[in-house]
Amino acid sequence: MRASEDTLRALMISGLDGDAGDHAALLRALVPLLQGFYRRRMGDGEIDDLVQETLIAVHTRRGTYDRDRPFTAWLFSIARYKMVDHFRRGRRLVPIESLEGILVAEGFEESCLAQMDVDQLLEILPPKQARMIRATRIDGLSTVEAAERDGISESDVKVSVHRGLKSLITRIQGGRR
Repeated sequence: MRASEDTLRALMISGLDGDAGDHAALLRALVPLLQGFYRRRMGDGEIDDLVQETLIAVHTRRGTYDRDRPFTAWLFSIARYKMVDHFRRGRRLVPIESLEGILVAEGFEESCLAQMDVDQLLEILPPKQARMIRATRIDGLSTVEAAERDGISESDVKVSVHRGLKSLITRIQGGRR
């Protein structure tokens, strides 16, 4: 299950205050977030290396975190820099239009707030529906991958996503059709 901004921030602060267990829990919780972040921007290639590099950077640069700021903004800033470094090392050419969405910091805080809104919306759904929507629509897993990860059938994944999205649409529209 994906951790919320509040949970991640609390783990970070506790880790900064010396709780090694919370710091380790934070790093574990960041793995799926970072995998999704990189997968959406780069596909599946080489994301494991980037996730590890980012976790190391979070650990070594934790002293630079401002406790009064959103944790995810700080985290994803590090992740963006790691991705740019990766492109540079590989001399990979990326069209400027593609990089603009990755590098521009404007609106990043709004994006983090939107992610928190999504987290709150998914909390109103039954857990399986929320997990399947997150896996397929947010983390970018295929129906097959989500089914294998959760130990359910592909059709169960599809039904869960469909019912969950239908429920969210009804909730957002205030019960109107």
